[in-house]
Amino acid sequence: MFSFTSSIPVIHPPHEQTHLGKSGKSSTGNNEGQAGSDNATNTGSGYSPIVHCILAGGIGGAIGDSVMHSLDTVKTRQQGAPNTAKYKHMLSAYKTIFVEEGIRKGLYGGYSAAMMGSLPSAAIFFGTYEFLKRKMIDDWAVNETVSHLTAGLGGDLVSSVVYVPSEVLKTRLQLQGRLNNPHFHSGYSYRSFRDALMTVVRTEGWQTLFFGYKATLSRDLPFSAFQFAFYEKFRQWAFRLESKSHGQDLSVFSELGTGAAAGGLAGILTTPLDVIKTRIQTQRPSSKSMDGQQVIRIENSLVKGLGAVYRSEGALGFFSGVGPRFIWASVQSSIMLLLYQVTLKSLDRYA
Repeated sequence: MFSFTSSIPVIHPPHEQTHLGKSGKSSTGNNEGQAGSDNATNTGSGYSPIVHCILAGGIGGAIGDSVMHSLDTVKTRQQGAPNTAKYKHMLSAYKTIFVEEGIRKGLYGGYSAAMMGSLPSAAIFFGTYEFLKRKMIDDWAVNETVSHLTAGLGGDLVSSVVYVPSEVLKTRLQLQGRLNNPHFHSGYSYRSFRDALMTVVRTEGWQTLFFGYKATLSRDLPFSAFQFAFYEKFRQWAFRLESKSHGQDLSVFSELGTGAAAGGLAGILTTPLDVIKTRIQTQRPSSKSMDGQQVIRIENSLVKGLGAVYRSEGALGFFSGVGPRFIWASVQSSIMLLLYQVTLKSLDRYA
């Protein structure tokens, strides 16, 4: 997710091998890779209140997405306009958008739409994740790994009601840039986020806000699963490399590095699904050209969308925008995880 949302892809806090019973006391296992892990949802004497998780998740998600929004715009241009030569390469595309369109309407186009989805969807995700995880482990005695993965999927499903509509509007505004953009013709002419919302609902129907819903979930659910598995494994390696034992914490460098590696690899693996999601959400109601290039229309179907991309662009088309997505997922995951933990600890300390 965070994909979240979100498009916040999301780094789930490490809980593996740490079972918290109904009393709220922690009982940490002897797995070396997990020993000493910083349980972001446990203060040591008990669970953090759900409301703290909601606040910390919202803050971490919003700041992480804010920092990386400009790179997400580059990725959207590459995926939404694959035949536009000036957006083919990540660095040159970033420079081109900055020089031609500036920061506010160019690189940070669609930022308002992004924040309308990022903060509440991240908050909802972490609240749902924590509730489901505690319920499954403490009350239903479900295996911890299964509980964490299921809670992560549940968090994505619940928060998707918020972040998918915002993702549709965000990607269209990112593709458009400024109103009547002389440097890139997207086919859109929205004056603002509010105008985009009203225009889409009035001319295309509210259902359009959920275009690509299945494609978005198909991207975000496996992203969360891959990310969680990678993150836990990388942390085990980091503990061994640093020769850390029970009760010790990893260095900041390792915390950031493991989160970045997990998010980046998950981002690469789910890029084909991200391409389809972007194409479905940004295409016009009827087949029209974009910046002088004919756009292949993709039906609101994941399988048919993959087939359409392959026929028109070949296998490389599945990885359009993979560079920006890899960097975005890596950096955003590290920032979000670190801020989530720091904010949660602060809230617990001063509660």
